[in-house]
Formats: sequence, C-alpha cells, structure tokens
Amino acid sequence: MAGVVGIRFSKAGKIQYYDPGDEELDINDYVVVDTERGEELGYVAITPSQIIMSKFKSAPPPIVRHASREDIEERDRLRADADKAFQECKALVRELRLEMKPVDALFTLDGHKLTISYTADNRIDFRELLQRLGRNVRARVELRQIGPRDETKKVGGMGRCGRELCCSTWLVEFQPVSMRMAKEQDLPLSPAGLAGVCGRLRCCLRYEYEQYRELKRGLPKIGSKVETAQGPATVVVGHPLKQTITVRLEDGTWTELPMTELLQASPS
Repeated sequence: MAGVVGIRFSKAGKIQYYDPGDEELDINDYVVVDTERGEELGYVAITPSQIIMSKFKSAPPPIVRHASREDIEERDRLRADADKAFQECKALVRELRLEMKPVDALFTLDGHKLTISYTADNRIDFRELLQRLGRNVRARVELRQIGPRDETKKVGGMGRCGRELCCSTWLVEFQPVSMRMAKEQDLPLSPAGLAGVCGRLRCCLRYEYEQYRELKRGLPKIGSKVETAQGPATVVVGHPLKQTITVRLEDGTWTELPMTELLQASPS
C-alpha cells in the first residue's frame, strides 16, 4: 500500500479513504470512486503525504479513475436532472398528501440510481410515490430518512453568530451536546436561546465546554466562605474566563477580586 487519499463528496461531508494506485493526485483533484450507492464523483481532501499509514489495518478500496472533463460535465448534467426530479417529488408528496419533507436529491454518476433524502415524524407508505417517481425519472429511486441536524447540514443557513452554520461549512460529524454543557458555561437555560437552526442544542455549546470545566475547577463554590484582605466574605459569582470572583463582604458590600488576592478559599 504505497499511499492513501482522503476523498470528500460535499463541502463538509465525511472523508472516505481510497487507494490512488499509480495516480498522482493533488488537493481538490476530482476522482471517480465506488461507494455503497454506486459510482460517485469526489475530490481529494487529504493527500498521501498527509496521512499516517499505520492507522490502516487493511488496504482501502482503489479509486476507479482520475475524473475526466466528461465526468465533471456528466456530474453537472445529473445535478440538473436531480433538481428536476426533486421538484417533481415535492409535487407528488403534496398531491399524495404524504406527511414528509423532501430535503435533496442526488444521482449516482451512471444515472442509474436517485437517492432522495427526507424528514418525517411518522412512518410513511411510499409505494405509490416510488412507483410514479421511478417511472418518470427512469432510474431506481431510494428514499433515505434523515434527522433535523442532517437536514440543516444539507440545506445550510446562518447561525446566531452571524456566520454560516458550522455543520454545513466544516463540521464533519455531529457530537453529543447536553444541557450540562450550557450550565457549565453559565448560559441562560432557555430552550429557544440554546437551540440552533435545526431545533436541537447548538453544536457550539461543546466547543469551550472542557475549557470552562478546567477554569472553574480553581474557583470556590458559590455560597462558600473565603478570606480576603478586606475580611471574611461569601462568594456570590465566579468568573471563569477572568479568574475572578464577586464576593459579599460582612458589611454587605460587593466587590470583584482576582483569585490571586484571596487569602483562603475552598475550591469547588
């Protein structure tokens, strides 16, 4: 196994690994490869020089070929055909009154298979939809159900930060996100405020979670007693990023102090 290349099929899609054989490939070169769906066109995201070969226990599948201009033109033509089929699918869903939402459509490079992604809350009887759509597009039609996060990844959009969504630009895989992560960062526990475009907890809640946990380890708990140069005090608020705490002195006044100025504290 002389080398391995990482191939991506969409902007923030999962990378799959292939053996380039004798082909000399650079970043963003297009190749044709076999996938579980059939032949697809992908582009090189990782070159052999960037991959640690010891991580592979067996040889990955070989690429079919370096993509030609004809392959790329065929890909573009099939994208246009897939868009027409997608619009037809949406019209049929409305006509048949199916409780589902088509998200996107994609042909394999040989045009023999059309995969339509959709979301739905309940089980759907697809038989008539598949029959009518299959006759019109003259290809095998496969319906693939996806979740809200995968739908948002495909559709894209803007986040609360004003930037394009992480999932549709660079985030390859979704990681678990919990309310505990929001609590650890002292964020307002408002479902609307913590939800992303997909309606689930925002992926970015986990980005700084571990850093907040580490920074808060050195802070005394809220309500604990500490000794300061101004006398005994009670911790009211901790500020992890600044490594300071707000305390209430015995005379009732509040003041913010750096952790380095505490004479005695009980770490959380």
